[in-house]
This record gives sequence, structure tokens and C-alpha cells, in this order.
Amino acid sequence: MNDLLRDLSPQVLAVLVRRGADFASAEDAVQEALLEAVRRWPDEPPADPGAWLVTVAGRKLIDAQRSETARRRRERRVQDEPPQGPTEWQDDTLLLLSRCCHPALTPASAIALTLRAVGGLTTAQVARAFLVPEATMGQRISRAKRTIAGERFDRPGDVRAVLRVLYLIFNEGFTGDVDLAAEAIRLTRQLAAATDDPEVDGLLALMLLHHARGAARATPAGTLIPLGLQDRSLWDTAMIAEGVTILQAALGRDRLGEYQAQAAIAALHDDASSYAETDWLQILEWYDELRRFDDGPMVALNRLVPFAQVFGPENALRQLERLDPDLPRRDAVAAYLHEVAGDLGEAARLYAVAAGKATSTAERDHLRTEAARLRQNDL
Repeated sequence: MNDLLRDLSPQVLAVLVRRGADFASAEDAVQEALLEAVRRWPDEPPADPGAWLVTVAGRKLIDAQRSETARRRRERRVQDEPPQGPTEWQDDTLLLLSRCCHPALTPASAIALTLRAVGGLTTAQVARAFLVPEATMGQRISRAKRTIAGERFDRPGDVRAVLRVLYLIFNEGFTGDVDLAAEAIRLTRQLAAATDDPEVDGLLALMLLHHARGAARATPAGTLIPLGLQDRSLWDTAMIAEGVTILQAALGRDRLGEYQAQAAIAALHDDASSYAETDWLQILEWYDELRRFDDGPMVALNRLVPFAQVFGPENALRQLERLDPDLPRRDAVAAYLHEVAGDLGEAARLYAVAAGKATSTAERDHLRTEAARLRQNDL
């Protein structure tokens, strides 16, 4: 029953919000309805759990927030609405995600509100995922609700804003007791079922193709394993096949976007039986497609790895000189390119520099190990 309630709660919340309730009051009403469901469903299971929750939450909202006159107006409006149906659930998925990812919110607030309201996670779970006190996370979520309280929101917003937040959640990975990557995939599946946008499918495919490598990405002690050294027998082939199928269907609609291009790059990596057999030329071509949608410095930096494989590390290093010296991961890429070019001393130095700028312990330790390995080989 807990899984059913978790799946239904964001849908019920979306119905109340669409009907005009403010976000915070609607969430309180849904929580009260869920508590009543826990008490009553074991003895009196409803024929339509979703409709039951909408009805009970609507009553809780009316009881809690309306004066007698306003209450009568709301009751008349609710009574005039058509019965809840599957299409309404789907439409409201994008509506609620759009509200949680409103451009007025910071990325951190949008992520927290999305996980709380749409993901169905408790405030404590979200707090543990981001390693902050529960009270701090509670304040962040409350501020987010206040920020969007006065916004008119009777139709879904820009799906691209939603995709950006979902991808940020995915990239947080596994923290606390919550697998945020898996949660992001679950939410993106919901969005894909509710929309007709190949970029949503592109993001879902990208997530699946990356997540499929999870078991090979680190040692049991947490040490990072580079893509070229991963045990590919540990990759989830069923997840890769699903990602490729979703991507092919999206590409077949001939509405290319940045997430589809990124997914195509990931698919080519996953398709190779070894790092040496990777189709670097196709990957480079997909990076050039990606630059049509995102011509930023990080794409240019990541593109240098396949560029070096196709045209040589020396040519890649000349292109690297055009990029900002303070660009994140620039030193790590420079180290890799010098290593491929055979300049192990300079590569070791740059790996050490990159380690000093690393933003996570795992990344720092990996880069230090790479520097030590090259120093040993250079003796």
C-alpha cells in the first residue's frame, strides 16, 4: 500500500493545485488524506484509490482553508468538474513538475521541491540525500513554496526547465539512503508518459545508458574506475537495450535536441565491447551535433577526448589552449591528452593540479592515484 500511496500522492496534489489551491495548503490536505487512507483502507479498500484520495483531500482542503462563503463556492466548482480520469492524471504530471521547476526557483530549491512534492520523499530523506540538517531542508522547501505561491500556474510551463532539474537530480547519484539517479529515472518515466516530446525520451535514454554502467564505476571501497578500465561484463545489458530502443524511437521523429545527442554519445560508448573498439569518429560527429544546441565550454572540453582519438592528442592540445584555464576539469583533460601524447611527466603534474581542484573526495583520490601511477612509470 505504501508504494501505491507514494505513486498517487503527487497526482492528487497536482489535481488540487490545478483546481486553484495554493501549493502548501494542497500538500497539507494531501498528507491528511494519506493518513486517513492508512487508517481506513485496510478495512475498507476503495474501488478507485486515486478518486478516493482526491475527494478526501478536497474535503480536507475545504475544511481547513475556506470561510463559509468561500467554501460553498469551492464546493460548487468541485461538483461541476468532470470525474477524474487517466488523461487528467497524465496532464497533471507535467503541470506539477513544471510548478516545482519554476524559473523563479534556484536549482537547489527546485530539486528539493521536486523530490518532496513529486517524488514523494520525506523532508528527512531529501535532507540526508544532500547531507544537510532536516531543519535546513525544511526551510529550503518552505521558501520554495512561498516563492511560487503568487505565481499564476494554470498550464504546464517549459518542459526544458523540468528536464534540467531532473538531470541535476540524476547527476547527484546515490547519497544518504536515497538513490537519486533511480529516482530521477522514475520521475522522467512519468514525464515521458505524460508528454509527446522526443527530448524527454532522449533524457530518459541518456539516464538509462549512464545508469547501466553503475556497478562498474567504482570499487567496493569507493575508488573511481575510468570508463576505459571498467569491467563491461558488469554493465546492465537490459538497461542498455531499453535505453537504445527509446533513443532510436526518439531520433526517428526527426526533432533532434541536446539530450538525444548526448544519449547517442552514451549509446556508442555502451555499444563498444572494449574501450579500444569505441567508434570515436561517430562520437566526434555526435559532439558536433550537440554543439548546435550547446556550444558552451564544457561541451568543447569533453569533445577533445574523441577529437584526440581521431586526430591525435597534439591537435587536441592546440584546441585546448583556446579554452578558459579556469574551466572545471580542464587540467584533468589536459593531463589525459599529455599522457596519450607520451609526455608522462607533464601528465603527472597536471593530474596533481587537477586533484587539488577536485570537488569530491572520490575524484580527488582518483586523480592523485593517476599522478602517482605516471610518476612511477616515468622512473
